[in-house]
Amino acid sequence: MEQMKGFIKKKEKQTLETKSKKTKVRTVGPRKKIMLFLWMLLISSLAFGIYKNFTAIDQHTVHEREIIETNIMDTNAIESFTKKFVKDYYTWQNEKDSIEQRAEKINDYLTEDLKALNSDTVRADIPTSSSVGNIDIWLVSPENDNTYAVVYSVDQKITEDKNSQWIHSAYRIVLYQDNAGNLVITQNPTLWSIPSKSDYEQQQPESNGTVDFDTVQEVTEFLETFFTFYPTAIDKELAYYVKNNALPPIGKDYIFSELINPVFQKSGHQIQVWVSVKYLDETTKGEQISQYVLTLEKDMNWMIVQ
Repeated sequence: MEQMKGFIKKKEKQTLETKSKKTKVRTVGPRKKIMLFLWMLLISSLAFGIYKNFTAIDQHTVHEREIIETNIMDTNAIESFTKKFVKDYYTWQNEKDSIEQRAEKINDYLTEDLKALNSDTVRADIPTSSSVGNIDIWLVSPENDNTYAVVYSVDQKITEDKNSQWIHSAYRIVLYQDNAGNLVITQNPTLWSIPSKSDYEQQQPESNGTVDFDTVQEVTEFLETFFTFYPTAIDKELAYYVKNNALPPIGKDYIFSELINPVFQKSGHQIQVWVSVKYLDETTKGEQISQYVLTLEKDMNWMIVQ
């Protein structure tokens, strides 16, 4: 009986030891879940911020690299065609053969409608003759696809009997240019105007008192010395007075006369000078006046740096 009780106790002990050896299961409490969520939110926010930052940089780079393409129009053919037309159109003699030849020549430039329109512009009994002097092209501008307007002026010598005079006129024509580059005039010479002198006046600089009297004297003497030998100076000689190729050698037979109305202003350690320089041209015997805007600075000596 006692052996039976001992056996039962032994079994109960083994059962308790087996239960104690079972793996413990760890559970995540509510606080740990919140912390995990917050870490995930922080990482997501950081990743989104980095993405936005790189996106902004990319957009800025694309903006900075924007290139505006400008089409350069080659007007050589249009100008040459116009000049040839003008010469033929405004040239004739008061002779039947000359007038007929003119009519044939200008037909090579005109549309069929314009040929008919110009058939009697110079009559067979016209009392004048015309020859062409200077021809100037003032403007070539695109109108529509393959169509261009040209403004030109022409000097004509008009002769009637023994009298002659020069007249200056301006006109505008319209031309069509096909894909092969061929040209035809689609609008007849129409009275026009050319640019005249503008009333623009450039603001003149003035000395502002930033350069003292002694410095003005020094710089003036330096400039007089420099411009005396400048016309015939070579590169090596210019190097003593000029930095960074600020002034090129000119190789002219000029004699220095004077500096005209120099203006001095100080900017930091530099002096800016506006000056006109009068020379006598030994070849033409006339006066030549050059205008300069110079920047000078002093190390050991004064130098023209720009």
